[in-house]
Amino acid sequence: MDKYIGRLLDNRYEILESIGTGGMAVVYKARCHRLNRLVAIKILKDDYLEDEDFRRRFHTESQAVAMLSHPNIVSVYDVSTSVSMEADYIVMELIEGITLKQYMEKKGCLNWKETLHFAMQIAKALEHAHSRGVVHRDIKPHNVMVLKNGSAKVADFGIARMMSKGDTLTKEALGSVHYISPEQAKGGRVDNRSDIYSLGVVMYEMMSGRPPYEGDSPVAVAIQHINGGAIAPSALNPNIPAGMEQIIMKAMAHDLKDRYETATQMLADMEEFRQNPAMVFGYKVPEAGPMRHTPKTPIPFNPDTPKTAAERMEQRQKARQNNHKQAQKRKQESRGSRAATAAIIACSMVAILAIVLFLIFWLNGGMDTKPRTVEVPLLAGKSFDIIENKYDDFVLEKSTYLYDAELEEGYIIEQNPAAGTHVVPGTKIYLTLSKGPAPEELTMPNLTGLTESEARNHPDIKALSIEIEVYRENGDTPKDRVIRSEPAYSEPITAGQTVKIWISLGPDETVEKKGMPNLVGQDLEKAITILQTYGFPEPEYELVFSILPEGKVVTQSIEKNKKVPLTTVVKLEVSKGPEPTTEPPTTVPEPTDPPTTQPPEKPDPTEEEIIFPDDGE
Repeated sequence: MDKYIGRLLDNRYEILESIGTGGMAVVYKARCHRLNRLVAIKILKDDYLEDEDFRRRFHTESQAVAMLSHPNIVSVYDVSTSVSMEADYIVMELIEGITLKQYMEKKGCLNWKETLHFAMQIAKALEHAHSRGVVHRDIKPHNVMVLKNGSAKVADFGIARMMSKGDTLTKEALGSVHYISPEQAKGGRVDNRSDIYSLGVVMYEMMSGRPPYEGDSPVAVAIQHINGGAIAPSALNPNIPAGMEQIIMKAMAHDLKDRYETATQMLADMEEFRQNPAMVFGYKVPEAGPMRHTPKTPIPFNPDTPKTAAERMEQRQKARQNNHKQAQKRKQESRGSRAATAAIIACSMVAILAIVLFLIFWLNGGMDTKPRTVEVPLLAGKSFDIIENKYDDFVLEKSTYLYDAELEEGYIIEQNPAAGTHVVPGTKIYLTLSKGPAPEELTMPNLTGLTESEARNHPDIKALSIEIEVYRENGDTPKDRVIRSEPAYSEPITAGQTVKIWISLGPDETVEKKGMPNLVGQDLEKAITILQTYGFPEPEYELVFSILPEGKVVTQSIEKNKKVPLTTVVKLEVSKGPEPTTEPPTTVPEPTDPPTTQPPEKPDPTEEEIIFPDDGE
């Protein structure tokens, strides 16, 4: 069993479940008890705790990513070492979504608009990272998260290094071979242009449905990156616009001097193409394989440019035919220079030998591209205690605990991968375990932010056969998401009970909005008058001790100038003067003097106690 799950890291982070494993670390889903939010925590594997070099790399990653703050980059909240649990860890933003790779597998070839949508967000993330001296070095669809709102976030700067340190890759195999840049595959020095190359490969795959290079082994793919000569993506998908193809092939230019120098330059071209999809750039990228012919200078847009889809298609078809003729001509010319070809082959063989040795080291001799596989057994319905040490080919991982009326505590409800699946030895099988029948009473789970379907299918709601009544109202919560529930979060609920939830219809566009006036320092009566003048309802308020004079507004719940609906009720704190203090007597009465006492002050019968509503009401 995982030693971290269920434990509290540094008296703050409760480790809930394992959600992923990388080369150096394991990623867990956790709850931050201080801020009451879910986070992702990356903990260095035990194997490397004694290895100072790995620990140095791990903390280098932390320092690099902590420098970055951008909406298209997964945020880092905390970096620390737990002495009590002997763990080096990073606390990161928990992303709910799928990888770009999963999105591509689901959709197949993406159209140019989708490709541009994701590529521009990745390029913006790289632009920010490069401006801070950080190179990602592992840009691939697997490291880009796609959120439900369509935005993208680049994740796992796990192998990023500071460009200023001038590190090379001769001792480390980094990145993924299908997206690796030529200089990276050679083990040479890399900079931001390596990330740009990888982004070009990702765009190529999004538009064509496959990477530019494929082979029977990682070595074969890496050699193709080193030699260059990828076919133009339009050969695989003729619907790719010419301008988009040129952006992709310039990003993938084999020679560094022909590649985009910065992500900013690439973004500028993408934005220009987005505004004018008929745009054709003047880039000519050597060794990029058969491309549409392009002149050395940009082709200006003029009235004679084909405007209809049919005319543009005819023009592109002629360009392809001309390109084919040019390619045939180049092949004939190349046959005439055998001596030069022999020299090139000799140089290539030296490079091939070097990269083969490099990748053999990387793969620890793992040149076999067809590893042994084993069949996943059926574990659902069995007791975890009985089968825990029974399967040597798998790692059994307790991932989720649910109430189940039919299975006793400790029995397996579900498994992933499913029984019958063929996987490599050592694969983790994530198990959902039963907590036994649900008790008659639980506490209300937090449904805020969930969809109606997610709320109805929440494990605790289903376990108690809770009935859900749905109400809908306007609110600032995103549309179709739960605003609140009754009973509220953490209040007790019982089996068969009816629970009410309110689903957001989104902001009420019919309600006028105005900026909230500044009320701090005003007399309460004047503050009420100001609010009524603006059109806001009378505020709620409570009395607090303050250095401000009695009756002055100390704080307001909505900051000044913030635009809110005129139906908004602002909450105020109003001063009741400084907090009283008890001073010791300045003189001590003589022992012979009789004690001086005063009768307790009687309250004014004309005054009556005022009870103010609680903020939560």
